[in-house]
Amino acid sequence: MPRNVNDIINQRTRAQRRKVEARAAQLMAEEMTLQELRRARKITQQKIAKSLNIGQEGVSKIERRSDLLISTLRRTVEAMGGSLSLLAEFPDRGPVILSGIAEDEPTKPARRKHAAQA
Repeated sequence: MPRNVNDIINQRTRAQRRKVEARAAQLMAEEMTLQELRRARKITQQKIAKSLNIGQEGVSKIERRSDLLISTLRRTVEAMGGSLSLLAEFPDRGPVILSGIAEDEPTKPARRKHAAQA
């Protein structure tokens, strides 16, 4: 006789079910859209708009876009009280945090003087 997931869940103790539910919530929280993140933090579009000095409709547009400038994403996350970090992942090494990209003023390499100017 085939079993479904509810049969398996019902065989677990209450403590086991709570542990599974907590882990499921944690996994779901690891990936969210901007709108889901804003709602999870219980922040209105109006509050974000005020922080960004734009209208509420602008926040709505940002949340629906699939391609944002990193600076826009950073400011939106900061308006929610967070900070943005960018992570590059590769199959042959550990993750690398990219620096100087999501900052207001990225660090610029020092300019070299030409020999004629020296």
